[in-house]
Amino acid sequence: MTESPLIFNTLPLNVLIVNVIGAFILGVFIVLSQQWNLDGRYSLFAAVGFCGSLTTMSSFALDSSNLLENNHYGTLAANIIANIGLSIGALIGGKSLMSAIISN
Repeated sequence: MTESPLIFNTLPLNVLIVNVIGAFILGVFIVLSQQWNLDGRYSLFAAVGFCGSLTTMSSFALDSSNLLENNHYGTLAANIIANIGLSIGALIGGKSLMSAIISN
């Protein structure tokens, strides 16, 4: 069986999508919690409880480990960069979007 040259054939997109969505939600919530002066317990619940449960760090680690064991180094690099980079971008995007909505 020949390996496809397309990196996205083996990239675990389901984990990537969930991590990016969770980071976006966290970014939105950070701005809302500051705007509404929420008690720290509620912020902790949303950040660690909800977003931490939604995102899948353990699945990301497992998928990355499997890619490494199967010598899919390009896909491994893309997986790491995409999960971390896009999640940070989504968090910043969520914060920016909510800040823009609130300031109008």
